[in-house]
Amino acid sequence: MPVTRHLSRGRDLARTAGDHAADMFAPLALIGRGLRHHAEWAKERWAATPKDRRGPTLFLGAAAAVGIALLPHGPLFAAVALMASAAWVGRQPRAAAAPAPDVAEVKLAALYAALTPYLAGPEELGSPYRPDGDHKDVFHTWEFDADGRMTSLELSYPVYFTDTEPAARARIEQVVQGKAGRAREYRFDWDEESNRLAVSALAELATDIAAQPFVTTPGEVVLGFTDSGSSHRTIPVVQDGVSAQQPPVVWRTGPRSSEPHLLALGSAGAGTSSLLRSIALQALPHGDLVVIDGAGTGEHACLVNRPGVHTVETSLHGALAALEWVAKETERRLTVLNAARHHGVAAPEDATRPLWLLLDHPTELSELAQAEGRPDPQDLLETPLRHGRAARITVVFADDIEARERISATVRSTCRARVVLGPTTPDTAAAVLGAPLDIAPASRTPLGRGYARVGAAAPVRLQVPATVDPLDEEVSARLRDAVIALLPHRDTRTEAPAPTAVPVAAPVEEAIRTAPGDVVELTKDAQAVQARPAW
Repeated sequence: MPVTRHLSRGRDLARTAGDHAADMFAPLALIGRGLRHHAEWAKERWAATPKDRRGPTLFLGAAAAVGIALLPHGPLFAAVALMASAAWVGRQPRAAAAPAPDVAEVKLAALYAALTPYLAGPEELGSPYRPDGDHKDVFHTWEFDADGRMTSLELSYPVYFTDTEPAARARIEQVVQGKAGRAREYRFDWDEESNRLAVSALAELATDIAAQPFVTTPGEVVLGFTDSGSSHRTIPVVQDGVSAQQPPVVWRTGPRSSEPHLLALGSAGAGTSSLLRSIALQALPHGDLVVIDGAGTGEHACLVNRPGVHTVETSLHGALAALEWVAKETERRLTVLNAARHHGVAAPEDATRPLWLLLDHPTELSELAQAEGRPDPQDLLETPLRHGRAARITVVFADDIEARERISATVRSTCRARVVLGPTTPDTAAAVLGAPLDIAPASRTPLGRGYARVGAAAPVRLQVPATVDPLDEEVSARLRDAVIALLPHRDTRTEAPAPTAVPVAAPVEEAIRTAPGDVVELTKDAQAVQARPAW
């Protein structure tokens, strides 16, 4: 048997014997400790007694001892009482519970230690971030909620830190969010002049706003709702059965819009299809729809055969035919509008009524077209995208964020209104939105949560209204009924009174008659003009 094993076994035996001995002699140690306390008490009392009273005190003590000795069983009772008193006095007092550490101090110290490798500098520069430093030297103000989570923090950083470089900022923001908690979003306000960084935790956006009519003007679309500080107005909404005011993210479309088309990207199940349904329900009262469902999942089957919906295509053949018609319709509208402006007359309604082209995952159709050797559907979008604003045609392009490299350059350059939904990273969000985020995204997001950027404005947080598929029986009946209530149930174009006829000049009539892509029918008096699709 090895020597080390003998030594280990000997140590175990000695430790066991010591434990048993301690248990056996514990009562004796207790009584001995009590007798020592009694002796110390008697010594203190004798020292505190004046000298002129010590004699009578000794006499009374001796008389009491003699009296106890003369009593039957007196010495025995006296010894038992002394032992009981010593046992009571000799028990060890319970140690006071150590105070709980301050959550703020612990978390701030951990954050300071995590930031030190990134903000520490040479010793000769006297950096406030060093291994033996104190976080109170650089953390000026902080707040924590009742659950011990950080809600705000203001810190200073050294002058040599490269706060103008996005990569350097991203490292610090990642460290701060990792220590403060990745389940929430944080806004970072960099003050480059004062070398200070303000961090604030953002409140959760409302997720209980269902699809409903929004108070907007024609041409305005509510993409969702954001923080109160990111919007200049509020609109009334019904939130969980109660009327409330919420700040919207409004996208303005039409001929005077600087961002006539929208590009929305998101991960699987992030809510891009819900965003398209929300836009469709807001566009139907004032315009017509052409829907291309490239994924073929039936997310937009509720729009089939609805008034104002020209078609809902899921196949490659149908999508190509619909996109070719939209391209020719764009050319026809441009011809009619130019002729009307040239002759100073009002343009016909069929050329000014907004037309919305909604595409859901069209890159999947592009891959299918490439495999079959057919034209890429995205190539047919060039005319509506480049001339759609003048022709009152709006394109909404929604796809998976992983497919952004397969999106054509024309779509990326003309769709200046951007939306990204679902969990994302700051780099990915900046690449999609075209501008860096001053918000650290959360690790988990609810359905429809993301960021939006319209034109040259700064990105803002976005929560899309809960616009579910009404044919999906797995979702709440309340949300499905809200969408069904917004769907048109009758053809208002045929049941509405006929508009007043507008005289059309002969050159305009000839231009309309020869417009490409449509078959034009004229009334007998050549004053009312109607156009119908050729496909």
